[in-house]
Amino acid sequence: MDNSPSQSSPKLFPSITERLHRLHYSLRTEASYIAWIKRYILFHDKRHPRDMGAIEVAAFLSHLAIDKQVAASTQSQAKSALLFLYDEVLGQTLPTLENVTKVVAKKQLPVVLSTQEVQAILSRLDGNMWLLVSLLYGSGLRVMECLRLRVADIDFAKLEIFVRDAQGHKNRITILPASMVNPLKAHLQSVAALHAADLAKGFGEAWMPAGLAKKYPDAGKNWAWQYVFPSSRLSVEQQSGAVHRHHADEKPIQRAVKKVATQAGIKKEVSPNTLRHSFATHLLEGGYDIRTVQALLGHADVSTTMIYTHVLNKGGRAVSSPLDVT
Repeated sequence: MDNSPSQSSPKLFPSITERLHRLHYSLRTEASYIAWIKRYILFHDKRHPRDMGAIEVAAFLSHLAIDKQVAASTQSQAKSALLFLYDEVLGQTLPTLENVTKVVAKKQLPVVLSTQEVQAILSRLDGNMWLLVSLLYGSGLRVMECLRLRVADIDFAKLEIFVRDAQGHKNRITILPASMVNPLKAHLQSVAALHAADLAKGFGEAWMPAGLAKKYPDAGKNWAWQYVFPSSRLSVEQQSGAVHRHHADEKPIQRAVKKVATQAGIKKEVSPNTLRHSFATHLLEGGYDIRTVQALLGHADVSTTMIYTHVLNKGGRAVSSPLDVT
């Protein structure tokens, strides 16, 4: 049975990829959007998207909610992919999507570790894994933000980390823990040696956003643009055939954090993002202003940051009872 999305795919999907590159979307987003567009086409019996519209998009999104019972974030991602397809690739502005069965996001408080639990996790890690997880907690980074760090993003003098093209395609600056300076410098020495070996073999080029690659053709081989946490192997880009050393994969980090949390006897659902939640909560516990924490986390709205006030040890709004201070 032919499972290809449509006979017009050879023209449609290169156009999608080209547009994603032109707008500097990440490879991760590119893969996700293309996968959702393929599922949308297959759901409608391989009809070309230009022959469909708001009714078909609404039907597909409702299918995800009712039949597939996906999470709200998953449905939202699928919607973003299809809106991108129509707005940016096909040049068709869809009318308001009506009659869509929406997944209602469950409001859950973030899982937060105590400082003792954080140390119990870190003490069971070593090498690059210890360094990575320490930055998740010490700088409040998401896993992919940490893995996408370039050498130029680390400012040892100012103790700052520049988070490039973070969630929502925004840049921000967060803190670099002083205790991480020497371990990180030592790590970068080994990364520099790996980069030098790649260059000697005719490789040594990191993946670059399309716009920057066109403007600065040789920048991908510069030390400043190398990933802080590079992959252990080279990879070939499907579109161009170029050989790059991409960043490390996130799955080993997820497995390692879960494993050591279990070993430490922590009875919570712990993931790498739990370290970021703990970073925010511990800063608020330390008396830092919520606007400062909001900026470090990169939240567009302070209401997103406010969720951490509900898990503070000092009560719902981090306020001590007057009975306890009299």
